[in-house]
Amino acid sequence: MQHTLSNKALFKSTIIAAVIAGLVLISFILPAEYNIDPTGIGAKLGLTALANPVATSEIKTKQTENSTDSQKSADIIEVVVPAGRGVEYKFAMTQFKKMEYQWQTDGTVLFFDLHGEPEGDTTGYYESYAIATSIEMKGSFTTPFTGIHGWYWKNTSDKPITVKLNVSGEYTIVGLKK
Repeated sequence: MQHTLSNKALFKSTIIAAVIAGLVLISFILPAEYNIDPTGIGAKLGLTALANPVATSEIKTKQTENSTDSQKSADIIEVVVPAGRGVEYKFAMTQFKKMEYQWQTDGTVLFFDLHGEPEGDTTGYYESYAIATSIEMKGSFTTPFTGIHGWYWKNTSDKPITVKLNVSGEYTIVGLKK
């Protein structure tokens, strides 16, 4: 005995499949691919951060000061740390150079590790200068070696957090570490 679908059942199945596909499109695909989130579900699930790699770790850098010494810089940098993720923001510095810094969030706590990686090292070694959890930090450091120095921030919240970082000193911006 062979069963065949009636036109009515086939039409009903097609409509149900189209409705489900529409819901998936609106709730998941548009937020993840195009940062369009009409339902708000994409933001709650962290999908909107996937829409644009720059948005997941958005950086805005503004040169604020140039002294007569072309190696000294001052910058205001904004880094967006996506919900449930971590990012690293780095600077190239030579040995015994100084950086003054101040960073703060919108009031949401981040885990951070301020550290440096020696130039040419292939072992994965890094030296941490400060490890804590905070909403802000201010200070300075002098590099003990030539290499890449900067912050790792980890966001354990369910919303993206913007870090506003003010730096000045003798460095070259490397930016986000990929």
